[in-house]
Amino acid sequence: MAFGDLLEIVGSTGRFQIVHCTLLALPVMMMASHNLLQNFVAYVPSHHCSLPTNLSQRLSPEDTLLVTVPLDQLGRPQRCHRFASPQWHLLDNNSSTAVEEPEVTEIELQDCTDGWTYSMKERDSSIISDWDMVCELRSLKQMSQTVYMGGVLVGAFLFGSLSDRYGRRMLLIVSFLLMAVCGTCAAFSTSFSLFCLFRFGCGMALSGQGLNTFSLIVEWIPTRIRTVVGTLTGYCYTLGQLLFALLAYFIRDWRWLTLAVSLPFYVIFLISWWFHESSRWLVLNQQPERAIKNLKSVARINGRRDEGKKIDLKAVQDSMQKEMSSSKGTYTILDLFKTPTMRNMTLSLSTVWFSTSFAYYGLALDLQKFGVDMYLIQVIFGCADIPAKLIITITMSRWGRRLSQAGALISAGICILINLLVSNDQPTVRITLAVVGKGCLAASFTSCYLYTGELYPTIIRQNGMGLASMMARMGAMVAPMVLLCSDYVTWLPTLIYGGAPILSGAAALFLPETLGCPLPDTIQDVEDRGKGGKPKKPKDAAAVQDDLISLKQVA
Repeated sequence: MAFGDLLEIVGSTGRFQIVHCTLLALPVMMMASHNLLQNFVAYVPSHHCSLPTNLSQRLSPEDTLLVTVPLDQLGRPQRCHRFASPQWHLLDNNSSTAVEEPEVTEIELQDCTDGWTYSMKERDSSIISDWDMVCELRSLKQMSQTVYMGGVLVGAFLFGSLSDRYGRRMLLIVSFLLMAVCGTCAAFSTSFSLFCLFRFGCGMALSGQGLNTFSLIVEWIPTRIRTVVGTLTGYCYTLGQLLFALLAYFIRDWRWLTLAVSLPFYVIFLISWWFHESSRWLVLNQQPERAIKNLKSVARINGRRDEGKKIDLKAVQDSMQKEMSSSKGTYTILDLFKTPTMRNMTLSLSTVWFSTSFAYYGLALDLQKFGVDMYLIQVIFGCADIPAKLIITITMSRWGRRLSQAGALISAGICILINLLVSNDQPTVRITLAVVGKGCLAASFTSCYLYTGELYPTIIRQNGMGLASMMARMGAMVAPMVLLCSDYVTWLPTLIYGGAPILSGAAALFLPETLGCPLPDTIQDVEDRGKGGKPKKPKDAAAVQDDLISLKQVA
């Protein structure tokens, strides 16, 4: 027998799995809010230099603006310069003369020494307007998101290794509390530095939540429903995107919005104490007594109290003797590279996660560039995930994880690259291609989480998931910085965002297939699979009970 057989005894798809997976999946909706918070708290409003206070009060605001701030080529007030002295002659000129470039370039200009005036049409406030992150400081907008993703990267490293050593449940509880506290503090930050500090903490918490949520889900469900449950969990993230757009529409102040997406984590923190630690992990970490206690609790919740009573220490040790003997010792992130199959998996998965996140956030975190209502485009992007994740679920179940992963990435890259050939005066076509590309990347994320969890063994799964998540966050950190290249070569960011998924799609083809295979528990299980060995499928509940009876008789 193996752990899958013990799970069949206590009920592998019963009431416990439904409640447990639902409570774990619901906070995933709030993950979307924090990941996409940048779009709204860092909204860049229209702005121009503040007007001098020593001008005649008889002038209307429009005339004052005309004589103090030059116009750009589109006839709008320049954002970062004003006239060194008022240009009274412009009051006598018509509007067409006022925008002539020779008139502007011959006049001395100066920086916005008195600050900026903002036109807050879409939002009541943002960190951009509160802390004047414009002109020379405009790169700070990308830096704030990079710092957040840096927190996600550090969290992936810390929570990935710690949860393999101390368990999934406790690290998940800590992550929920950290998110609640740091999110609340970020909402009340009095400076940009403090805001970045607390957003860094939110990023760490998000990693801990994502990694341990998925592991607790996948380690408590049987092989046959992993694809469906993994996809439904992904849909929670999609629903979170749509709810976040609605929330941002009604809460226009960035502080209140940040607080609104952080306060629910206090409630989630209290609920999370009910979660059951993974008995699979407990057995492999020499804690069989706690594993038996959890299994009996699951049996009781699933209405199989009598079956649960038959599970004792002797039965668990005999059924998982091989796994327990192979799992002795301490494992680190270096063990992901020690054997050939593990090394090949780790390198390929790192490439896949990096490019998926890199291209995804390159599209999802720059909604203003599409020139349409930012709330509408957020909803459109969220809706694109619905058919994309349904399609990836079907393909993963029918054609396997490997081809689905590669196909999603290559399709996303092609859609992004085609946008290079579409002119800016065709916004509908450009938005359509971007939405399809973003949907393919969302499908890739759905496949990534499930596929990675199936590839790595239980004893080092969190280290593997942590490293993969670290690579994803490195991609997310780099993504905002690539946008700055558009100041020099306008088409370069699109080329990079499209090329990366295509290359990683090719790398995904080197991964082993896991469709229909039980979770590996040890590194040796992974190596056996890499050599073509086929792991045994779990027995049905009746057969497993017969095995337990036989074991008791022998004892």
